[in-house]
Amino acid sequence: MIKIVGPLLLLLLTFGCQNIPKSKATLPKEIEVQDFRGKTIGLSKPAERVICLIESALSGIYMLEGQQQVIGISTNVYEESLFGYYSQLDYRIAEHQLPAPGNWDLVSMEQILELKPDLVIIWTSQSETIQQLENFDIPVYGVMLVSFADVVKEIKDLGKLLGKEKRAEWLIDFTQQEINKLDSLKEKNHRSAYFAWSQGINHTSGTESTVNDVFNIAGVTNCCPLADEHVSINIEHLLLWNPDLIVMWPNPRMDVADWEKHQQIKSLYAVRNQQVFELPHPFLCDLWTLKLVYAAHLINQWAYPTTASGLHDDFPDPFFNALYHTQIQWTDEKQ
Repeated sequence: MIKIVGPLLLLLLTFGCQNIPKSKATLPKEIEVQDFRGKTIGLSKPAERVICLIESALSGIYMLEGQQQVIGISTNVYEESLFGYYSQLDYRIAEHQLPAPGNWDLVSMEQILELKPDLVIIWTSQSETIQQLENFDIPVYGVMLVSFADVVKEIKDLGKLLGKEKRAEWLIDFTQQEINKLDSLKEKNHRSAYFAWSQGINHTSGTESTVNDVFNIAGVTNCCPLADEHVSINIEHLLLWNPDLIVMWPNPRMDVADWEKHQQIKSLYAVRNQQVFELPHPFLCDLWTLKLVYAAHLINQWAYPTTASGLHDDFPDPFFNALYHTQIQWTDEKQ
């Protein structure tokens, strides 16, 4: 009797095991990328339920044409300044249908779990939230961007994770073509430039930053020799550097003309010669996306108006239409 039941039992167990669904942990990982923590993220198939809590990364997902895979977004997208653009890209945002479970600061774990994502995109600095998500076996792609190379890596990685690799390759090639246009126009003697963040005229970026890469693409030299991505300097440093031009991040509290009213800096070469310029809306020249090339185009035009003349006749609409594969009129007056 034992000789009969033994083989039968073994057969039943073998058959039964073959029909038990595999857990996430045991499914083969056909897609693998290494995020900005250095951690390998593995998926058995392209992510279909993505929560993206970084606005710039969400912008990249829309460039990749992966918006239908997005089920949750950053609360920042619903802010007035950004809503006008995203509402034209996605009717779900226009109608406030996409949940917003958090941002770079606060995250609702309860909301995230209710949405049942198969991928969450978040800043690496949000380590506590990342740990909680991974405790629930939710794949997390951590992001930290401090250079143009990082932006390119992010697009490549998101292309893999969302099954949009060909589109990612096209976007990177298109961006490189725009950079090549600027390379052909670069002057031998680069003008020096200072970047001012909206926190104040003494807040700038050093040599290890996306700002520095944008300046290099534009053909100007960052006058700040410090390595910091974001640094607060003394006005005396700015006076010593005395840049040829000043580029402002969009600042609702300060206009270009305000630099001339500032007693300490009105003697700067850039101020005296009306070489202070303000970038347009942050969405249009986001330095943490491929759109940073648009900012580089503008800076190149401001720095070298003679050689850059004619290059921007068709900007910015065709540039953004290509990035987002849509036909929207991209103007700063939409807000």
